[in-house]
Amino acid sequence: MARAIHSMIRVFDLEKSLAFYRQAFGLELVDRLDFDDFTLAYLRNEESDFELELTWNHDQTEPYEQGSGYGHLAVTVEDVDAEHARMSEAGLAPRNLVDMEHQGKPLARIFFVADPDGYQIEVIQRGGRFR
Repeated sequence: MARAIHSMIRVFDLEKSLAFYRQAFGLELVDRLDFDDFTLAYLRNEESDFELELTWNHDQTEPYEQGSGYGHLAVTVEDVDAEHARMSEAGLAPRNLVDMEHQGKPLARIFFVADPDGYQIEVIQRGGRFR
């Protein structure tokens, strides 16, 4: 059986991205591997062993374009309203809270926030299928 261990995104400014993920989601740097041309930074918190791998290519001179293939990274939180308020107060500019329904029944309460490179992160109220 396979076990998911990380998801990777390319970032233009590693320090700016590290600060965002720390402030927004409490993800801390757990390992940094510096190579001649690129750096791999692995982030996680005590909520999960799953890691976010930030790849910083040293010679990148322009911000990355996400294109049409990238969707989003999703995280769950205990109190989505409180997290939305905290991120708003911190100047992280989360989008509006949305209540989603499926077949007339509540499914999830969510919002999206973009990281410094424009990657979208969905923040979901923990519960139901979203543990």
